[in-house]
Amino acid sequence: MKSRNWSRKSVLVCGVISLLARGVAAAQATPAAPARSPAIVLVDGADAAQWQTWTKDLGWQVIAPTADAVYPNPDLWVQALASAVEAATRNSGVDPARVYLAGRGSAAAVVFYAISRVPDLWAAGIALGGSPKQAVDTNRLFTANFTNVPVLWIGDAGDQALAEKLKSAGLNLEWRLAKGVTNGDAFQWLAGHQREEFPAAIDCETNSPAFARCYWIRMTKFDASERNDVLPSTRVAGGSGASLDLGAFVYSAADPGPGVLVSHLPEKYSGPLKIGDRIVALDGKPIQDARQFAETMEQIVEEKAVVALVQRGKERIRVETRIVLPKRDSAVTARVQAQYSPAEKEIQIVSRTVTEMRVTVPPAWAPATLYWNGLSLEDLKTPGCYALTVEKELLHASPCEN
Repeated sequence: MKSRNWSRKSVLVCGVISLLARGVAAAQATPAAPARSPAIVLVDGADAAQWQTWTKDLGWQVIAPTADAVYPNPDLWVQALASAVEAATRNSGVDPARVYLAGRGSAAAVVFYAISRVPDLWAAGIALGGSPKQAVDTNRLFTANFTNVPVLWIGDAGDQALAEKLKSAGLNLEWRLAKGVTNGDAFQWLAGHQREEFPAAIDCETNSPAFARCYWIRMTKFDASERNDVLPSTRVAGGSGASLDLGAFVYSAADPGPGVLVSHLPEKYSGPLKIGDRIVALDGKPIQDARQFAETMEQIVEEKAVVALVQRGKERIRVETRIVLPKRDSAVTARVQAQYSPAEKEIQIVSRTVTEMRVTVPPAWAPATLYWNGLSLEDLKTPGCYALTVEKELLHASPCEN
């Protein structure tokens, strides 16, 4: 009897070993999935060749969507960038946890603008030169949206004051003087940051339903009367935003003058300026340096025709142009702040101006109790996407519709 039992055990053990052997052989025969790679997303495709040279030995992909057609509209530009990222992570082996946004010169402002519009796509951003001022002056730069997306701004000495102002306002920004910073330093800084698909704490603000994504929450319905003083606006207040209608030129904030030194122009620039020009006067009034020019423009609150005097070598050129002001958005915005507590298995959400939202609960968080503005929901037993609404002071959840 014992020998028969031993025989059965032997057969069973042999069978298990055989199955294990087959599993090992199958694992060895099945090729491993190719490793996903980090990617640099450029806000200006003209820089693609340069960035490909810089990233060649790192094994990073360069995503450079053509944005010429949407350049005048920053929101369409951002949507084009988002579509390119989503396509690359779906089809081109890009790691969604290591997607970095980059721009330099006149494109640097778009780095700040795009992160403020769609924060949940990026692990980090880098701006080489240029200035975020153009993004600030749109009145659409919200510091909450940089909570999980740090930005490295490498600029001139004259940029430091603005950098400190943005940091004081709460923007997740690191500023470095360009002198002494190598390409290796920049890529090492970027590689030190990764995007979480489900960060435990999120915070987003928007003025547009088209840009209402916030990681595992999407705000889907707004009501300006649903105010919540617990969540103030994180909008960075811009100046008047006045600018010369001479195209998207960049001037050196650190240049001692005289006048304003034009340091960068877009690749397909068709305006009257050239790199190296100095704008030395407006309507006959001399411009001492970049700082005085910026202060003068910030005090202008109406559009008007002006004459700019441009120094080009030994030649002085009279250019007729206009001072233009940006279109301002309304002051009403929506904001959502949320966190997940693993110890209590609770999802806490606080919002302003939001009456409906979608919440995606990952498997590791379920089951969970959810609280939204003090109302509780205790039947989130399975992971997935839930559409949340409030009716008669009761919080309701239903599966999201595709």
